Amino acid sequence: MRNLRQLFVKRRRRFPDPAGPTMDGVVAMGDDLTVDTLLEAYSFGIFPWPHPDLPCLWFCPDERGVLDFKDLHIGRSLDKFLRRHGGDYEITFNRAFSDVMRECARVPRPGQSGTWITSEIMHTYLEFHKLGYAHSVECWSNRELVGGLYGVYVAGVFSGESMFFKKDNASKLCLIRLVAELSKNGLTWMDIQMVTGVTSQLGGRYITKTEYLDRLKAAKRKVRPLYLPFV
Repeated sequence: MRNLRQLFVKRRRRFPDPAGPTMDGVVAMGDDLTVDTLLEAYSFGIFPWPHPDLPCLWFCPDERGVLDFKDLHIGRSLDKFLRRHGGDYEITFNRAFSDVMRECARVPRPGQSGTWITSEIMHTYLEFHKLGYAHSVECWSNRELVGGLYGVYVAGVFSGESMFFKKDNASKLCLIRLVAELSKNGLTWMDIQMVTGVTSQLGGRYITKTEYLDRLKAAKRKVRPLYLPFV
């Protein structure tokens, strides 16, 4: 899928400088959840994270999760699974974006009674997807959606947002295939925002906000459209 608009915004209009000091990583508050706001936010390393009973919070945390592709780690058990069962699954891109988001919203989160993937988030990211900025990866077994993830490609950086699985290793298969395709596009790392159990097993780690923003600036200098398999 090819972006239909610019690949990033060059000037901030809605947000303060994310490099400045913040309280718990919060850069701004506000419910202006539109595609234009999302495009500007991701252009400067900021992402939305709604919290109950508050205006939408916009974050650029002091520590940022990243996955450097050279550090991608496939453990012994996962490698065995891939060799024995990898052919039983089909991996696709952008075939079922809204379904992936709905499944991600249903995933129980430790310490959370609800989900940050609200109806407003789903609506806006679906529009973002239609414009070519948001992408999904799906894992199918016997035509059933058993795993997936979605994320955003802006300013030369792919930012993973959320993932789910209904069968063991399904989300890992999606992430491994995504890394392969992003590598074909010349990318060497991706933003994972926060390091989870799954991304930690695959090589995810935290870097400082300063390093992240430096990486983002470097990515902008060589940004180009993202091409994913159309299947």
